[in-house]
Amino acid sequence: MTAGDHRTTLTFSYDDATTAGVVAAAVDQEVGEIDDDRSRTTIERTDATITVEIEAADVIALRAAVNTWLGLLGVGGATNETADVFTPGA
Repeated sequence: MTAGDHRTTLTFSYDDATTAGVVAAAVDQEVGEIDDDRSRTTIERTDATITVEIEAADVIALRAAVNTWLGLLGVGGATNETADVFTPGA
């Protein structure tokens, strides 16, 4: 990527650190698999917050990466909520 890179930060807050940890672990394995020569992503979790940093070579790649990670984190959160419903004592 060049000096004209485009960047954004997505921040997701969860009810507790356990939920954030489960979601982060689920999507973290995609880092590197989705990255290509036009975009790169890092994920960090601090307590109940997940931060996704996206860097892209152009706005089209940035939009695609943002849509991908919003979808992945959305599915991760929804899956965790569904699992809680069907887990005794959760």
